[in-house]
Amino acid sequence: MTTHATHARTRPGRGATLDEAHVGDIHGAFGTIRHGDVGARRGLRVRLKTLVAIVGPGLIVMVGDNDAGAFGTYTQAGQNYGTRLLWTLLLLVPVLYVNQEMVVRLGAVTGVGHARLILERFGKFWGAFSVIDLFLLNALTIITEFIGISLGLSYLGLPKVPGVLLAAVVVILAASTGSFRRFEQVCLALVAGSLLLVPIVVMAHPPLAQIGHDFVVPGLPGGGSELSTVMLLIIAIVGTTVAPWQLFFQQSYIIDKRITPRFIRYEKADLWLGIVIVILGAGAMMAFSTAAFAGHPEAGNFTDAGGIATGLGTYVNRTAGVLFALALIDASIIGASAVGLATAYAIGDVLGLRHSLHRSPKEAKGFYAIFAGLLLVAAIIVVTPGSPLGLLTEGVQTLAGVLLPSATVFLLLLCNDREVLGPWVNGRAMNIFTSAVIALLVMLSIVLTASVVFTGLPSTAILAILGGGTALAVLAGVFLAVYRRLRPQAATTDAAPHDAEDRATWRMPPLSLLARPQLSVGRRLGLMVLRAYLVLAVGMVVVRVVQLAVQR
Repeated sequence: MTTHATHARTRPGRGATLDEAHVGDIHGAFGTIRHGDVGARRGLRVRLKTLVAIVGPGLIVMVGDNDAGAFGTYTQAGQNYGTRLLWTLLLLVPVLYVNQEMVVRLGAVTGVGHARLILERFGKFWGAFSVIDLFLLNALTIITEFIGISLGLSYLGLPKVPGVLLAAVVVILAASTGSFRRFEQVCLALVAGSLLLVPIVVMAHPPLAQIGHDFVVPGLPGGGSELSTVMLLIIAIVGTTVAPWQLFFQQSYIIDKRITPRFIRYEKADLWLGIVIVILGAGAMMAFSTAAFAGHPEAGNFTDAGGIATGLGTYVNRTAGVLFALALIDASIIGASAVGLATAYAIGDVLGLRHSLHRSPKEAKGFYAIFAGLLLVAAIIVVTPGSPLGLLTEGVQTLAGVLLPSATVFLLLLCNDREVLGPWVNGRAMNIFTSAVIALLVMLSIVLTASVVFTGLPSTAILAILGGGTALAVLAGVFLAVYRRLRPQAATTDAAPHDAEDRATWRMPPLSLLARPQLSVGRRLGLMVLRAYLVLAVGMVVVRVVQLAVQR
């Protein structure tokens, strides 16, 4: 019998890669690794040079996640509730790592984007659904990024219309040079711009002892009457910190950077660096928003990120307000770049278009047209008078919360597919943790959907959803544990142990050589329930958004 590893080695160094531009030297922002280089196994100096060359995907996806929506959510938590919700950030660290670590393995081992893998392994419905919902959600998200740019420009006293349009053009030009390295250098310069938040914290003098306490000790601000409001804000924090576009972006960006399994551990270090920066940035925003508004009439009355800049300028100093506005613009630009690329990569992957930053616009017309079109349309909507920007912002937060569980479900299924990942499949601990995360995301998604459709959702209903969902999740976990212990263990074609060298060179075979996945009855039933929930939830949210638009 021919093993997967034998298949993978019939095309050395390439595997299932769909675009030839995804094979070759790694041209990172700060260094180059030659194709086939085994420097990952040499001395400390070479390993450091390798890490510096690999750094980029994890930093960009994480800092890009601290975008305009995140600026609004984290500062709202600080202005309205002080530092009492800092603990949510600590709980999100393992969720962020586990989700993105699975994506790192998928990208490096398969050479195929997330949407294409879903299409090939789960059929046309889920493939089309993943691309369509990603396109719609990302288009709305990019609009919120340009809203953030416009708020920053307004505070700085700069004209909004030319400023927003110029930002869109600059992002498009930065991505359209045909040089992956040049684009990554621009992005990492924007990542460095996120450090503008640090001096604001210093100037605001937040209560450090209280911050340390609230970061590790969970608590809910306000009384029972505020539970529904606080829960919705917590869901918003989860939704803005763990977003569906991150999965698609990092997997495709790793492929485009030509990172292979040999460099996975370096990419994990890059990911950890990004997570540290994003959590510190989020905590900084909560902290200086708390300090700036404490004891003032605006405390508890959040408006938007522009109001935060005004408050910092009034109650801290003018420099703090300017730095916040600049950081907001910086974050919005990197967010628009990453979200736009996530969409262009996914559509290019599914439609078979050339889709690489190593290619010039002449070589990849469709890829760059999708990217540029998304950004320009979003920018035009933002500068068009009368556009329902508040409604669009609310819609993107809600849809992100509804769709996130489905993205994580397919991520988990793909990472347990031996045809796809071979020796890189998930272990038991990873599966248990990710299943618990999915259960939590589903419960939060139901709460969010219900709160949008049924305004004024009482606290008792929220507690009922969370309590009932937890009970069902525990029962399902017990049932699966008993079922797996009692059923006969099926033999696998790839059960032999793999040494480190074999894992480092294993690549997924071309998609045409993979056996079709055999879904169990339980998984088929689960996917049917997921499909029904998504159709119902998205439909209800859309109806509610339309109702609000008509009322306005």
